[in-house]
Amino acid sequence: MVETPTEDNHGAPEVEAAEAAVEHDLEALLAERDQFRDIAQRLQADFENYRRRVTNQQADEIDRATGRLVTALLPVLDACEAAFVHGVDGVEPIWSKLIGELQRQGLEAMDLNGKPFDPTEADAVAHEPGDGDPVVAEVMRTGYRWKGKVLRPAMVRVRG
Repeated sequence: MVETPTEDNHGAPEVEAAEAAVEHDLEALLAERDQFRDIAQRLQADFENYRRRVTNQQADEIDRATGRLVTALLPVLDACEAAFVHGVDGVEPIWSKLIGELQRQGLEAMDLNGKPFDPTEADAVAHEPGDGDPVVAEVMRTGYRWKGKVLRPAMVRVRG
């Protein structure tokens, strides 16, 4: 004959206590998991922000270094422009190639002739009387922008 286990009420409090302990441990583990997940997500976000900041800093440093190189080349551009204006043969292809490559990289010659005088873009080295607001009458030295910022202001004669 097979004996069936009878329910013994003496073991019930122990089982309930064990279940409560397991339940408590499970809640603690889930809370700890959530805490570690939050830490991991914050670290990941911090790393992404760091990576973006370093990338932006590197790009800014490259732009500044390239801008310094372009600034060093401006006297060469001035010499080529002066030679071209004075009719020196053979300088136009070199000047054109140099200015073309620098323009592809972000250099922009400012065309201020006949436009209102703006002291952020030009230095007035001569002034002639005129009526109305000051206008650029003559550009004596070309000014340049590098990626939208004034690299070197133009030297101009102003009328008005």
